[in-house]
Amino acid sequence: MTVYFDNAATTKPCPEAVEAVTRALTEDYGNPSSGHAPGRRAAAALKEAREEIARTLGCEASEVLFTSGGTEGDNLALRGAAYLRRHRFRHIITSEAEHDAVRKTCQSLRSQGYEVTFLKPDKTGAVGVEQVLEALREDTGLVSLMLVNNETGAVTDIAGIAAAVKGRNPNVLFHSDCVQALLKVPFTPKRLGADLVTVSAHKIHGPKGVGALYIKKGLRLPGIVTGGGQEGGIRPGTEPMPAILGFAAAAKAGRASFPEDVRWMVDIKQYLMDNLVLEIPGLRLLGESGAPHILSISLPGYKSEVLMNLLDAKGICVSKSSACKKGARSHVLEAMGESAETIDGAIRVSLSKYSTMDEADIFIRELKAAAETLRVKLR
Repeated sequence: MTVYFDNAATTKPCPEAVEAVTRALTEDYGNPSSGHAPGRRAAAALKEAREEIARTLGCEASEVLFTSGGTEGDNLALRGAAYLRRHRFRHIITSEAEHDAVRKTCQSLRSQGYEVTFLKPDKTGAVGVEQVLEALREDTGLVSLMLVNNETGAVTDIAGIAAAVKGRNPNVLFHSDCVQALLKVPFTPKRLGADLVTVSAHKIHGPKGVGALYIKKGLRLPGIVTGGGQEGGIRPGTEPMPAILGFAAAAKAGRASFPEDVRWMVDIKQYLMDNLVLEIPGLRLLGESGAPHILSISLPGYKSEVLMNLLDAKGICVSKSSACKKGARSHVLEAMGESAETIDGAIRVSLSKYSTMDEADIFIRELKAAAETLRVKLR
């Protein structure tokens, strides 16, 4: 039996998404830019998919731009917004706890002459309103902060920060990486006060290789690449219809069961939190996860790689930080001020609507056994 507790890295595609992808590959395979009947059917399907993602986000279909995923969406948002504000507003505010798609893009922009302030998160992994306001300058043109941290599950008050920032300077563009928030934490771009919002399909039981960028109406971003006129010329190239239709199907299915899914994940997460600390001496719960699906834990003094290998041998899948880090030490936990010993023993557990209480029991039992095995070897 496989216990898959690495859903923040990627999720199992739901049956609705698999069916939509298969149908697009085998039956409705037309190019939506073509004028013949299969092309017109594909164009109609693309329009409906865009409307489905818009319903899920709570915005207009014209504000949805399809991308290859969260990383491209973040790059389009940050580089585009920075370019738009380049003449008068060359200061950017972000945090040290952002996903590398934002953090490294900001570092790249800094090498191009932009000034970037990297805020340090608090002990929970979130960023506060006052921190952002203290960093705000007359030449600040862009703020980028994630709603749900991908390693700790900490939820930042994006709505409060955006309102405070725009109250001081309405010219500031606000971007939020909401990849880990979609269908986990209720939000709409409007309620967040964001001009740009990034989401991704494979975090909500859709296919990999597709995502969306919300662009507030009236904001015209430049594209990074040039080509045809697809996606308003901002992201040219033939649309990946199987992935897009799978994304839309997953979003529709997830929206229908959203309240029940969240309650279920919260129950399992609370069960894990209550029992892990009881069963495993020395185990720490890290941060303050407001998201229903992410739990960061640590066994200080142990090595997470060794613990994960022991768990993997038992069919249990977890991670030590973001999957995109490829095994590197968590910059998020470092920014939170955790000790090297705690960071080196950290494990991220992430749930989905398909997770079960039986899997939670297996995980607790096997992690306890792994810790006891290593404790004997360390004596």
